Amino acid sequence: MFKKIKYNPLILILLHITFGYFGSIGLLMKVLYLGVFFYSLADIYRTKNRSDEALLWACYFVGAEVFFRMTKSTISYEFGKYSVIGALVMGMLVRSGQQKISISYFIYLFLLLIGIVFTDVPDGESIRRAITFNLTGPVVLFISALYFYGRKVSRNTLLEGLVFMVFPIFSMISYMYFRTPDLKEIVFRGSANFETSGGFGPNQVATVIGLGMFILAVLVFLNKKLSGYVFLDVIFLIYFTYRGLLTFSRGGIFTGAIAFFIFVLFMFFYKKDLIKIIFKYVLIGFVALVAIWLYTSDVTGGMLDNRYTGKNARGEQKEDITSGRLDIMSTQFENFYKSPWFGIGVGNGKYLRMESDEGVTAASHNEATRLIEEHGFLGVLILMILILVPTVHFINSSNYQRAFLISFYVFWFLTINHSAMRIAFPGFIYGLSLIKITRDED
Repeated sequence: MFKKIKYNPLILILLHITFGYFGSIGLLMKVLYLGVFFYSLADIYRTKNRSDEALLWACYFVGAEVFFRMTKSTISYEFGKYSVIGALVMGMLVRSGQQKISISYFIYLFLLLIGIVFTDVPDGESIRRAITFNLTGPVVLFISALYFYGRKVSRNTLLEGLVFMVFPIFSMISYMYFRTPDLKEIVFRGSANFETSGGFGPNQVATVIGLGMFILAVLVFLNKKLSGYVFLDVIFLIYFTYRGLLTFSRGGIFTGAIAFFIFVLFMFFYKKDLIKIIFKYVLIGFVALVAIWLYTSDVTGGMLDNRYTGKNARGEQKEDITSGRLDIMSTQFENFYKSPWFGIGVGNGKYLRMESDEGVTAASHNEATRLIEEHGFLGVLILMILILVPTVHFINSSNYQRAFLISFYVFWFLTINHSAMRIAFPGFIYGLSLIKITRDED
């Protein structure tokens, strides 16, 4: 039954849209999530990961994480990350000896763990929670890098993985539609909107929608029919874009757009006779985007324009268009200067800001500055590893491979700079930037 559905994507799309409709039934969603999780492990074990089932299932959990969080369907807040880790670890166990090992990522993990020694949270706070909140994302990156480093993945398998990733995003979009009140009843302001984000964090929601937009755009560009009908895929892309704009969270939408631009750019370098096709898509896409923007701006009373130009509800230019992120970064660098070698300890940044007189109490939205603040010079070494290893890999890749790999890498880099590593996606997509794409299934 599963194989029949697997090769009929439209059935899976409709099925996941239905999941979104029933998303408010928490117990049903919990049973569904646990069922899918255990089935995935059984499937990877049964097939011995011969067709990279671990990749497919990990992609699925990456796309599903925010949906299951917003519907309170997980047994723990970080279970989405554990699901990705579980699928990839199972894949490595059933085909042991198939991995190319990079010592760089073991050094990365070791440097991360040193920061735990310096963790010292206030009385009444949980050290375990502070550590897991900040390090489960980096651990996903470690496991993903371990699994994908130098792994040969066929183009068809990679595209199938992206398709698996977008299916549960349909559930999230569906859930948001049914949970969003009449737009006329919503008071839009110059900040991210929870009401249009399914009642959940707009930053995480927009990040995943941006991912969905990227996948749909890539499939349309490559003429790979997700639903079986190009016009239907285009409609899905238009609606994803509309819902993404409605969240009023800019980071994820900008990131998806930039990653797709990088993809198209390297596809042009790969095959310059694609210029006519690229020009056609750019022209059509620009017209469609303008139409979507004008419509969304109208239904939000012009507030969309204010949001993306850094203005408040009164149309006045904000001093800080980063929603407080610059203030957090400023305190992070101050803490780095105070403890430059080993940092202030994992998870301590938030509590030091709470105790200060600066009035900045939020956790870091930027993983790069978090590493520098909480891990000190070791954090700088960690960033160097994360930047240099993929860079060498890109140099030795073809432009066709770079179109995917650098897009994935850009997704990671931009996402950790506006949303840290709150979800599994950035760590996982970083791992995907380390694969070797083959075309042996063309």
